[in-house]
Amino acid sequence: MAKEKNKDSVARTFLVVFILCLVCSVVVAGAAVGLKSKQEEQKLLDKQRNILDVAGLLVPKMSATDVLKVYDTRIKAKIVNFQTGELTDSKGNFDLNTALRSDDTSIALSPADDFAKIRRRSNTAEVYFVLDEQGKTTEVVLPVYGSGLWSVMYAFIAVDIDGVTSKGITYYAHGETPGLGGEVDNPQWKAQWKGKRLINEEGLPAIKIVRSGAASGNPYGIDGLSGATLTSNGIQHMFDFWLGEKGFGPFLKKVREGEING
Repeated sequence: MAKEKNKDSVARTFLVVFILCLVCSVVVAGAAVGLKSKQEEQKLLDKQRNILDVAGLLVPKMSATDVLKVYDTRIKAKIVNFQTGELTDSKGNFDLNTALRSDDTSIALSPADDFAKIRRRSNTAEVYFVLDEQGKTTEVVLPVYGSGLWSVMYAFIAVDIDGVTSKGITYYAHGETPGLGGEVDNPQWKAQWKGKRLINEEGLPAIKIVRSGAASGNPYGIDGLSGATLTSNGIQHMFDFWLGEKGFGPFLKKVREGEING
């Protein structure tokens, strides 16, 4: 009888554990579903903050309400076609990861073209025109990304309406080593990008990450990250790609020629 009671006790223990696990799973799944809309809202707000930041429109301690207000009045999102450089209105639902999953909305890059080591490039991208208080376009924010040492690094680069001059950069997602490659977040390093020329007079990518440090007055030079050669190389390759013919090159050409004003 004692053995039978012991067996019953073990069975009941497993049953209780199973029920607890099942209940916890249901609670966690329910919470995830219930919070999904909030997570999407925060994701969108974070993107808008980064766009305002690189455009020089973000002020300290700006509330979520103020972010939305400034974004709605000073930023106009458009969809650019990489092959033609043409623009269409954005419906606000562009998703890079979704676009990259389909051969209909993206292309595989050959090793010779894949400087940024991203393997695929979507056929379109969402770009952001920055407007002044009179509604005139002053710059355009471009999304760029590429492989660093440990991660794919994602950034926004603000380009003057001349289609040549950088007005700022911000890396909003990466997994590079803090204090080394992670110095892409350092305000002093980011400040170097303001006023640098991204494109040369021949219309080719010209920005250079200089390992030993850019010479004073070099219009194209950005200091390499100390102790982070591979991350610095990744940044160079990222811009070699995205400023070129397979990236935003055709679009920026139209900007330089005055064909696009948002």
